[in-house]
Amino acid sequence: MVFVEKDLNVLGGPLEECGTDPLTGFFRDGCCTTGPEDLGSHTVCAVMTAEFLAFSRAAGNDLSTPAPDSGFPGLKPGDRWCLCAPRWQEALDAGLAPRVVLRATHEGALAYCSLADLKRYAVDLS
Repeated sequence: MVFVEKDLNVLGGPLEECGTDPLTGFFRDGCCTTGPEDLGSHTVCAVMTAEFLAFSRAAGNDLSTPAPDSGFPGLKPGDRWCLCAPRWQEALDAGLAPRVVLRATHEGALAYCSLADLKRYAVDLS
């Protein structure tokens, strides 16, 4: 498991890797790290579902269609992906939010999403 030393997750611990197949993250480092240039706040590590992918496509962000020219393989249900926190919140409001990996979700997501909501959709709470 890869940990990013300076970045914290929503639980206050070290930020864990979200996914490398396909390689995710705003910086394409496998982690939901963020910075000033990440205007979309790609901070929520989410597990894709068919319902969410259809929701995202309808909202104007087609994550399921491959874009070989930019090296994007297209996502399928079960893939982990660093989502924009505002989009995850929109999906939650629409009743279509995908599950999240809290230990891989950057604390920056809390500017858009409540910890209580994220916890309700967590796959990594015991």
